Amino acid sequence: MVTLSDVAKEANVSKMTVSRAINHPEQVTPELLALVEKAMAKLDYHPNSIARALVNNRTNVIKFVTLEDIDTTEPYYMNLLFGVARGLKADSYAIQLVTDIDQIQKGNADGYIITGAREYNYPIFNELKKPFIFFGETSSNFDFVDTDNRYGTSVATKYALERGYQDAVFIGIDVKEGFEYAREYGYLASMQERNLKPKIFRTGNHSHLAEKLIDEQIENIKPNTCFICASDRLAIGVCRALSRLNKKLPEDYGVIGFDGVFLDQVSNPQLTTVKQQIFKMGDMLAQLILEKIKQSGSAQGQTYVKPELVVRGTTK
Repeated sequence: MVTLSDVAKEANVSKMTVSRAINHPEQVTPELLALVEKAMAKLDYHPNSIARALVNNRTNVIKFVTLEDIDTTEPYYMNLLFGVARGLKADSYAIQLVTDIDQIQKGNADGYIITGAREYNYPIFNELKKPFIFFGETSSNFDFVDTDNRYGTSVATKYALERGYQDAVFIGIDVKEGFEYAREYGYLASMQERNLKPKIFRTGNHSHLAEKLIDEQIENIKPNTCFICASDRLAIGVCRALSRLNKKLPEDYGVIGFDGVFLDQVSNPQLTTVKQQIFKMGDMLAQLILEKIKQSGSAQGQTYVKPELVVRGTTK
C-alpha cells in the first residue's frame, strides 16, 4: 500500500508538505502542489477521505434541505440530486436529504443546499452556523443558483413571433414567487419590444386547471396565437384543451412550455419547451458549497444558468 511517506519521497518534499497539500492546498505554492499531485498520480495514491475529514474537523456531509413537497411523478428533483451527488463525489462528500425544517440543525454537516425556501424561513437560515447556498432565486442577499427564467420566456416569446404567430399569450402559475415574476417579465419585455399588447392569465400549476382556463377563454383568443406557459404541466393542459376543441396544433395555435424535464417528451405531440439545465445546476450547487466551506463561508455570489429552447411539434 502506498503511504504518505512514499509520496513525500517521490516528490522530494516532507510528509508535512504532502499533508498540507492534500488537506490545505491553499497553503502551499502552485509549484509544490503540482509536485505533490504528480507524485500522487504516479504512485496511484488516494488520500483517506475519513482521515482528511478528521484533520479538517469536518463531517464530509452536505445536507440537501427541501422545504416543498417533492412531486415523484416528475424526475426534476431526482436530476437535481444526481447533479449535486456528482459534484460532491469529487471531494468524497455524502449528501443527506432533509425535508423537515425542524431537522435542519439536528446532527452534523459541513454545509447546506436549500431549496423551496420562503421569505418567512429566512430568519432560520441566518441562525445557521455552517455555510449554505440556495437553489432558486431569493429576495435576500443569499448565494444562489437558478435558471435564468427571464431569459427563457423571452427567447420563447421571440421565437413564437418570429415563426409567424401574430400574437402570444402568457399562461402563468398563480404564485407570488421570484421565478414566476421573472418568467412573466421575460414575456412582457419581448412583447413590448414589438409594441404588442401583452395578455396574461394565471392559474394553479396543474394541467386540468390550464385546460379549464382555455375552455373559458378560447373564444377571446384569436387563431395564429402561441401560448407561452410557465411550466410544462400548464402547457400539456393547454394542448389537451386545444385538441379537444378541434384546434390545429401547431397551425392555428402554438404552445411552448417551461422545464423540459420529462412531461415535454410524453406529450402528444411532443412539446416545444424551455429546458432547464437541472443536472448542471445540481453540479454547480455542489461545487459552490464546497468552495464556500473551503473559504470559511465567503460569499459565492448569485449564479443564473441559461436554459435552452427545445423545438418540437407544438410550434411551427
